[in-house]
Amino acid sequence: MKTKIKGKFVIGYDGNDHVIIENGEVVYEEEEIVYVGHRYEGNVDSCIDAGNSVVSPGFIDLNALGDIDHDIIHIDADNAKQKNLLWSEEYYQNGYREFMTKEEEEFKSLYAYTQLILHGVTTAMPITSVLYKRWAETYEELEAAAHHAGKLGLRMYMGPSYQSGMRVVKPNGEINVYWNEEEGRKGLSRAINFVRNFDGAYNGLIKGMLAPERIETQTPDSLEQTKYYSQELGCPVRLHSAQGKFEYHEIHRRYNKTPIRFLYDLGFLGERTAIPHAHWISDYSKANIGEGNDLELLKETNTTVIHCPLIIGRHSSALETFKKYKEQGINVAMGTDTFPPDFFQNIRSATLVSRILEGNPEGSTYADFFRAATIGGAEYLGREDLGRLAPGAKADIIVVDLEGYHLGTIDDPIRTMFMSGSGRDVKMSIINGRIVMKDRKVPHVDLGEIRAKGQAYFNKMRLGYKERDYQHLTDDQLFNPSFRRMKKNEKAKL
Repeated sequence: MKTKIKGKFVIGYDGNDHVIIENGEVVYEEEEIVYVGHRYEGNVDSCIDAGNSVVSPGFIDLNALGDIDHDIIHIDADNAKQKNLLWSEEYYQNGYREFMTKEEEEFKSLYAYTQLILHGVTTAMPITSVLYKRWAETYEELEAAAHHAGKLGLRMYMGPSYQSGMRVVKPNGEINVYWNEEEGRKGLSRAINFVRNFDGAYNGLIKGMLAPERIETQTPDSLEQTKYYSQELGCPVRLHSAQGKFEYHEIHRRYNKTPIRFLYDLGFLGERTAIPHAHWISDYSKANIGEGNDLELLKETNTTVIHCPLIIGRHSSALETFKKYKEQGINVAMGTDTFPPDFFQNIRSATLVSRILEGNPEGSTYADFFRAATIGGAEYLGREDLGRLAPGAKADIIVVDLEGYHLGTIDDPIRTMFMSGSGRDVKMSIINGRIVMKDRKVPHVDLGEIRAKGQAYFNKMRLGYKERDYQHLTDDQLFNPSFRRMKKNEKAKL
């Protein structure tokens, strides 16, 4: 079966960079693109006329939300309140537990993955929170997630997370890492088994990866073992590092090194290693300790940085700067990390912050970040067949509608869609030659039912914070309503 897609603008690839093809066409046969240009002379079995739209490679999300977001609870909490949202020493010592049921944990990925598809993500590397977990992800929930992804048709790199420690708040408000190294060893073993069992599943859509939790909850031995098995299994590894004040200072306290230098000396960095968010580095403006040149270490080892601008901006941080990292020769890919998994919001935020810091749009254009969200991710994955529309590439294609009145007048298609559009403007998604979303509908999925179950999951997850809070605050104290809640018999007045 050969299928042709026609659109007002096609974002093709000329062997070196993306190119704009006005009134262009993309033809794919089964799972592979066979033609990209102005007019295909051969016969096709079907034709999709996308009209006034952008036909684009799908987004590669290397830090994709794999559960139901908890950041809406954290986003307006001040620095003191953030401690209330972690584990208390009392909770830890009384025996942490699995808060959600097995069925609920298996459901959450279905909710998350349909959101990714609706927002134009065609390749994802998921991340989930461990705050409301007993310890880390289980094999069973990742097994269910793999089946959800496979049936939905989403291209995924995945594996259960693991950690040897947990951040815990003591009664005096001090944050420490409490250790359980046996949990870390069991978690790594689960992850290795998952990669061996699922790598290549669903006609190659599911690929394995190793996902140790954040650096401060890892032992050197766990990281060395992770690197060893990453090489043995031939799979990528992702580790959250250089992402916050506590972590940066904790690693420096333990090893007298920055997190990036610690990983470099351990031999952990490399071309199959990706680091979200990697902005707390030796010359970061908020870092008052730490020597050396972390950017040089990232460049030397060909380590990829996964930039997630929306989530770090929400929490008062920024990459300093995207242009600087790229000029240093570092591969920068992108992730959404939080809800919504909207690359339009992320790219818009990223350009804004980078321009403010640089004082110049050069190196921080929408096109620069679009490359990171497509080619940058593909480079890290070692996939020349992803992140671009060209013959021989996988048929991972999205269609962005330009008909919406909210988009305003149409100029350059990249500038128009990222300046004024959102993930809701993605009207079709094709992955591996299969239409996985059309007109905001996902085949064989009742989004209304999933939405209701997702809200029930969130409501229950929210209750867990009260159980873990070291000060046992009331609902209004802990969850910080935007405005005072009106009492039942109270009326509004001037």
